[in-house]
Formats: sequence, C-alpha cells, structure tokens
Amino acid sequence: MPPESPDHASENRWLSIVGIGEDGIAGLGENARAAIGAATVVFGGRRHLELASPLIRGQARPWPTPFDPSMRDVLEFRGAPACVIASGDPFFFGVGATLARHLQAGEFISFPAPSSFSLAASRLGWPLQDIETISLHGRPLDLIRPFLHPGRRLLALTSDGRGPAALARLLCETGFAGSKMTVLEALGGPAERIRSSDAEGFSFSGVSDLNVVAIEVAASRSARILSLAAGLDDDLFEHDGQITKREIRAITLSALAPRPGELLWDIGAGSGSIGIEWMLAHPSMRAIAIEADPTRAERAGRNAHAFGVPGLRIVQGKAPEALAGLEAADAVFIGGGGSDPGVLDAALSGLKPGGRLVANAVTTEMEAVLLAAQARLGGNLLRLQVNRLAEVGSMHGWRAAMPVTQWTWIKHGERQ
Repeated sequence: MPPESPDHASENRWLSIVGIGEDGIAGLGENARAAIGAATVVFGGRRHLELASPLIRGQARPWPTPFDPSMRDVLEFRGAPACVIASGDPFFFGVGATLARHLQAGEFISFPAPSSFSLAASRLGWPLQDIETISLHGRPLDLIRPFLHPGRRLLALTSDGRGPAALARLLCETGFAGSKMTVLEALGGPAERIRSSDAEGFSFSGVSDLNVVAIEVAASRSARILSLAAGLDDDLFEHDGQITKREIRAITLSALAPRPGELLWDIGAGSGSIGIEWMLAHPSMRAIAIEADPTRAERAGRNAHAFGVPGLRIVQGKAPEALAGLEAADAVFIGGGGSDPGVLDAALSGLKPGGRLVANAVTTEMEAVLLAAQARLGGNLLRLQVNRLAEVGSMHGWRAAMPVTQWTWIKHGERQ
C-alpha cells in the first residue's frame, strides 16, 4: 500500500487492483504507482506486467493459461501486500468483478484508469450515457443482436483482431450491411489507429487485438430488428407450430412480470419463445428451457442464438423428472406437458417464495388441472381468445384461434 494511504484505504486492504492503459506508467497516479511498488507479488497479463515493469519490485506473476476464475493464485497471498494489474477500469467488464466475487470490499482498493469505452467515446465525441456498450471479449457475437436498432450507436469490445471482421459479417447477414463501423485500435498508446468503413465493404487487415468497434446502425428493409415490446412476430422464430403465439405470449410475459436478475423455468419450451423473450427483457435475465422433444430442444437453442440470448440453458428431458436439481426459479411458465402427473406440483415446489407461476391450457385436460389448482390455491384465471382476419371464399371473416385458459399464481410462503 502507499505510505500515505488514501482516506478510503485501511490496513485490512491487502490487495491493490490497478488499471493501466496503453500509455503505461505515464498514465498512472501516485497512489497506483506506490501500490505496485509496495506489493510483494504483482499479477497481470504479460503485456500489463511489461508496461508496469519499471515499478515492480516484488515477484511478477502472469495469469495462468487457461485463466482461473477462482483466483486461487491471488487468494494464496491473502493478508500480504499484493497487486493485480488490469486494462483500463478493472470493474467495467474487467478482472475486478471476478476478484470481488471472492473478496470482501474491505480487502482491496482499486485505482482505475479510463476504460476502452471511455477512450473510444472521447475520440468519437459520443456521450457514453447515450449509447450502448457491450463486451464481446470471450463471449458470443450473437449478444449484439438485441442492440441492433436503426440510428443507434454501439461500442463493442472484441476478443482479438478477427473480431471486427466477424462483426461485419454478422451485420451483413442480419440486414445491417449499411452500418458504419469504426475500429479503434490500441487506444491511448503510441500504436493508436482509427479506421472507418461500412459493414458491407469492411476489408481492414492487420487489426490490433486491442480494439473497440463503434457501430452506427443502419438497417435495410429486411433487417432482423428485435422490438423492445413483448410479443415478437411469430415469423422471427424457427418453429413447427409448437409456439406460444404472439398475442398470448405478450400477455403471458406480462403475467410473468420479469425483474432484473431473475431466473425463469420454461416448462414445455417448444421453440423457446417465452424463455427467449424473458431474457430479452434485460441483460441480467436467465432462463432454463425444459423440452422433452430433442428436435424442438435443438431448435430452441438455435432460436436463442438468433435472438442474441445464447445463454438460454436448454434441458432436454421430460418434466417432472427433468426439473430435479435445477436452481430454484423466480418465475415458472408451463406451456406444455402440464397435465402430466407431478408436473404442476414439481413446478410449485421449485418456485421461490414470492415467485410467480403462469400456466397456459389449450386442452380440456390441462384446463381441468388449472381449475383444480385455482380452487385449491387461489390465484387468477383468464380465458383468452384471439380472432384473426381470414379469407372466406372471395370475402373475409374472423377465424378464431383455440382459446387459452391462463392461471397466474404467486407463492406467498414456503409450504404452498
């Protein structure tokens, strides 16, 4: 620690987390410099350790390969002066968040540098609060899909020099070929470079592994644009007819009432539409799709990638057996197989106190299950009917879809 610790430091803070930029130690403040110099061991990537080498007096320890998210090497030095060096702001898509999962806040002090996003925004003159930022470093490129809306500006951190070209291909494949891409490389250092192209004509070579891609989104008429509203067009999904239709899906998601960070069980997932739209509500949302049919389970996985939520977990199996051992859910949707013995009871048991259950019935057998459940446990019952305009010979009339009975219930206690 520095000889004169900042006001927010304490003697219990044995670990210093220092953010460094491409300008190296020239961009570090006095406290960050002193923290590196006082550490008996300094962890970081080989590039980070090289940048900080003039200040390191203790042992320099590169991260192991593969990277260990449990941070065992760092935790072995608990109580001794140690330091971790990372890129930019360690708590903005950085190693600081990983370390914080294993440490109390009082054990470390952080000295952040400007993040790559901050540097990119400053070069472009883009107010950070008005744009979307996303890290694709070591993560699927599909995650960018929900952010592709005409006229929006995005900043995406990629994994390596191949990332910008891969992004350009994704934009072209999804109808955003006219989007302007600006590749900002090695920001803040002597090798800094900024180049622009539209996605369709993207042909940059020799792109630095340290890059951020700025995207000004332009959409063609055929672009795959994912609305922010619940109830996306059925045609956007790959399905075999086993899908909760758009209008019913919108009402169902409203009843499920998604909240940030929550987990959904989608039982009888079919195409995966409910779990997918649940996850689209917020980047922190999680969902498990349980589907007995292997073909449909694979299809749900493809849909998840196409909608930019590759984190949807697919459990191929039949409820209630497939529910055993799953993490307790904040919300449960039963869209198929709910009339099978034990399914409803297993769903109720797997729901956290305060959680919501929504079950839809199109068969009389499932409707009987829901009527009995409502009589026993309470909750709300709805009968939903959708009519669509259809051709009747040379004229038109209303054609009724199958009515849906929907039961919504909140678990108020452990034993319900």
